[in-house]
Amino acid sequence: MARVVVYTANYCPYCFGAKALLRSKNVKFEEIDVTHAPERRVEMERLSGRYTVPQIFIDGNPIGGYDDARQLDDEGKLDPMLGLPA
Repeated sequence: MARVVVYTANYCPYCFGAKALLRSKNVKFEEIDVTHAPERRVEMERLSGRYTVPQIFIDGNPIGGYDDARQLDDEGKLDPMLGLPA
């Protein structure tokens, strides 16, 4: 199984969607809440090149946010990235 990290904020509906998508696939993930942690937001921006939450990383590779993850899932590309069986 891949290592998944999700940067989130507690006010973000897309963050809830991203976490729900991962949970629906029984994927364990590390959540980093940047709501009150500006240093972690800076870290997220540096690693992803993006300023919005959520930002999802699979094995250290940024895949984008919720919409990006949904698109990958719709195209059948997300499960292989997560190391899930086809």
